[in-house]
Amino acid sequence: MRAAFGEEFDVPDGYLNTASIGIPSVAIGDAVADALVGWRVGAGRASEFDEPVARAREGFADLIGVGVDRVAMGPAVSALIGLVAAAVPDRTRVLVAGGEFTSVTWPFAAQAGRGVEVTEVDLGQVGRRAGEFDLVAVSTVQSADGRLVDLDALRAARASGTKVVLDATQSLGWLDADLSWADAVVAAGYKWLLSPRGSAWMAIRPELAAVPVAAGWYASADRWADVYGLPMTLAPDARALDTSPAWYCHVGAAVALPWLAGLDRAAVHAHCVGLADTFRAGLGMEPAGSAIVSVRREGARERLAAAGVMSAARAGAARLAFHLYNTDDDVARALDALTAR
Repeated sequence: MRAAFGEEFDVPDGYLNTASIGIPSVAIGDAVADALVGWRVGAGRASEFDEPVARAREGFADLIGVGVDRVAMGPAVSALIGLVAAAVPDRTRVLVAGGEFTSVTWPFAAQAGRGVEVTEVDLGQVGRRAGEFDLVAVSTVQSADGRLVDLDALRAARASGTKVVLDATQSLGWLDADLSWADAVVAAGYKWLLSPRGSAWMAIRPELAAVPVAAGWYASADRWADVYGLPMTLAPDARALDTSPAWYCHVGAAVALPWLAGLDRAAVHAHCVGLADTFRAGLGMEPAGSAIVSVRREGARERLAAAGVMSAARAGAARLAFHLYNTDDDVARALDALTAR
């Protein structure tokens, strides 16, 4: 058992794979387990899940720094970005980073039949070239290797008229950065937000068009009154983009997101990046300001696994991720595995 930022975790020693799957605190896990017991004995009631869905939504709004009326809820990043991609005008020019996670790029590529053109450039060029395009869709932190996009350059491009859609899945929960200015910010819950897989959110500005192509009863202005028939009466805010929630996922998220939103974000950032940069220094790498480290050494993943270090194989490298429950001992274990002769 580990204690971190006021919570306890059952995370095993050497677990450096949060960029794939985040480990819930005991409180988060217990909330989900209790809800599952209720399901098993027939005690669950559909309407009772509205409260955790609302708490999770509020937590996401607080993490981004926007009003809760701007937050839509869905099952995954691609499903939410797809609502934006379906609404862009014909022949929209979209800029993305080369090697970007497909949940960011494919929803726009799927609009090619309408003349939507997606251009890939190196991540280092995204900020410089953003002003040449109608819309930029990019991760704040790259999934494959932890590189950060130039948020200041994107913010400047937005001021000049370029729409900016950010996927914060690999940063929200550790990166201390203001994202509230973006046109849309999307994140999945099951990594750094320590929630069950099946929950995701999007903070969207009203002026960025999105099409509620999966609209159903949960997108209604009065969800329990509008479960049958027409006319369609969508909610007047971002809830119009909601899809029916995966209940038990939101039970966990309702504990995780408000807790994360209430932490000292600068302290969390310093902890996570400090561990990652200490690890990088031990391998002779320059600091990068990211909680994700990509190691391109022959046999790295195998040596880490043999030492009991959980990492991931991404883009031909071993990917390690340092979150708030990790410690100097995890860093030492990983370094020993990679530097021992």
